[in-house]
Amino acid sequence: MRTWTRAVPATMGALALALAVTGCNDSGSGKKSKGSSGSHSSASGASDEKKTYRLGEASPEQESGKTTSKDGKYTVTPTKVETGTKADMENSGLKKDDKNGPQIPVYVWSTLTHKSGTAMEVGDMDDNLVMKTNTGGRTRALIVLMGAAKWPNCPEPDSSKKLSPGQSEKVCTAFLIPEGQKAAAVELTRGYYKAPLEWPVTN
Repeated sequence: MRTWTRAVPATMGALALALAVTGCNDSGSGKKSKGSSGSHSSASGASDEKKTYRLGEASPEQESGKTTSKDGKYTVTPTKVETGTKADMENSGLKKDDKNGPQIPVYVWSTLTHKSGTAMEVGDMDDNLVMKTNTGGRTRALIVLMGAAKWPNCPEPDSSKKLSPGQSEKVCTAFLIPEGQKAAAVELTRGYYKAPLEWPVTN
């Protein structure tokens, strides 16, 4: 689970870590239960759950995974996805990552809405977002360990800000993907036993 670190001035430039997550496209009980009956009826019902949304369409209510707000519920609404440029990377203040090769940023704008329960931090409401590329790769949001990355029109969100029921916050999240690949979808992971929700990128 992603934890945003606070920006700390660094004389040697910012260090960044982009965590990749392994996809689970073939896992879950959805496909197996589609043609089954009897004792698998409940699993079959779960396979009919809507999992694909349009950008601007809110997710179903999600439950907080934090002990400090375990009764909290919220929704995530990715609204816009934009791919950055090489110039964005060069001007970001991040060091080049020779190990993973050239990368470019992808910016995802989302609206986080606290629906009910204990107040939740913004960083706890968007930490399950994942960027899926056209090659099937998946990457979690960029984590800046030291220093701060600077992106045009995509300020770092105030992850510690708390939202109470009825409150919303618009945030921009930066992801790094290999140069040459394209953003295919925003995903919201839901643990090991539920398929992620997906917002395809159409532009």
